[in-house]
Amino acid sequence: MDNRPLFILEMANNHMGDLAHGRALIAAMQAAVHGFDDFQFAFKLQYRDLDTFIHSSAKGRADIKYVKRFEETRLSHAQYLELVTAIHAHGFISLCTPFDEPSVDLIEAHGVEMVKIASASFTDWPLLERIALVDKPVIASTAGASLDEIDAVVSFLVHRGKALTLMHCVAEYPTPDADLRLSQIDVLRTRYPNVRIGFSTHEDPADSVPVMMAVAKGATVFEKHVALEVGAYKANAYSATPDQVRTWLTAARRAFAMSGPAERLEPFPEEGASLRSLRRGVFAVRPVAAGQSLRRDDVEFAFPPVEGQLTANEWSKYAHYTTRVAIAAGEPVLQMAIDTSNDRSLVLNAVRAVKALLTQGNIIVPGRAHLEISHHYGMAKFPETGLSMITVVNREYAKKLLVMLPGQTHPEQYHHRKEETFVILHGTMRLWLDGEARDVAPGDVVTVSREMRHKFHTDTGVVFEEISSTHFVDDSFYTDSAIAANTQRKTILAFWM
Repeated sequence: MDNRPLFILEMANNHMGDLAHGRALIAAMQAAVHGFDDFQFAFKLQYRDLDTFIHSSAKGRADIKYVKRFEETRLSHAQYLELVTAIHAHGFISLCTPFDEPSVDLIEAHGVEMVKIASASFTDWPLLERIALVDKPVIASTAGASLDEIDAVVSFLVHRGKALTLMHCVAEYPTPDADLRLSQIDVLRTRYPNVRIGFSTHEDPADSVPVMMAVAKGATVFEKHVALEVGAYKANAYSATPDQVRTWLTAARRAFAMSGPAERLEPFPEEGASLRSLRRGVFAVRPVAAGQSLRRDDVEFAFPPVEGQLTANEWSKYAHYTTRVAIAAGEPVLQMAIDTSNDRSLVLNAVRAVKALLTQGNIIVPGRAHLEISHHYGMAKFPETGLSMITVVNREYAKKLLVMLPGQTHPEQYHHRKEETFVILHGTMRLWLDGEARDVAPGDVVTVSREMRHKFHTDTGVVFEEISSTHFVDDSFYTDSAIAANTQRKTILAFWM
């Protein structure tokens, strides 16, 4: 599949009913697009079966603008076939807009490669039914269509297996800046993520800014009316000459170069060096012995950093630093002087597991509630020892949701000021109260009095509700003194849902 941006050059009636002029226009546009090998190009015609398209009561009416235009530029089927042959001979993809069902028959007979649905025909359901029978990619312009109408047409064509491109389009000729509505490209890309999105343009052909903006917004298909000024044949106010087409393509190429790939790229090496020199370095504020865990109150962050120094950007609640050598007060903390471990992936794994257990138990969690992960002996041992807590409210009364993963144990603790009641919502666990074991399951209610030692273990995973008096951060006492010595045993996440 060719994923290059597609540029469509629309002849419309600018062949002027003159086959030679139409062929000259195709040749001139081939020269205009020469060298733009990073793009693919289609040349588009419009087919109308004028004998049936124009009602008998309107035929020959010079006072009806488009009847006059269509009849004056009439070409025979054989002449249109010559234009299609010229389009292919000059290396263009052939594309055609049919305005009636007989014209779809002609598209198939002429071997035209792609079908375009004009904005005026966007909800012409008899015509769409016929187009849906054609085994060709479809491009559809959306000028004047409501979202409901676009939804219906997209559903109709996609469900019939059509390779579909939607074009943002405004049916004003030419379109003033204030009416371009280029942000509709964003709307279409968001609403129809599996459909290619483009921009069919009718602005002043000398203006190259709109195509650059359309590129920046993610359009990858572009359409413009084209014309060739020769003798009595003049370009209208929205059709581009060969020179204007080349300027248009040059602007688009520049916009693609400026935009770069859609996926996130690695920074330029020069960026890293430049930004690092502007960061704050980590400096010891007191002597730190070799083998010591480096804590926040051991360091300060200050400018400028030195080469190879740990910076404030690398200091994280997930990272743990152990000194390899002694560091004197005032000295920079160098990367080579520390060993680093990072718990971020372990924390993310824990969050995923907690969310999965909540989903399994059909537990509704209030929005914006913080998740507090208790890892009493460190995140590496969290799968065996730990608990996750979601505080819903903490006033004179408190409510929390407590989550323990399969195989987890919460070590023994007690409270001086808080009394709590547990309601088991999902899963089972074993509960020890002052050393006496008790198995609990969904629907069980257990009250833990002040000073009562309690410990939990679950094989299945468990979610239980805690209803209590006010929770105080300094009111949890563990019988294992090693836990109290671990001041980094909590990780609190505000945005985890």
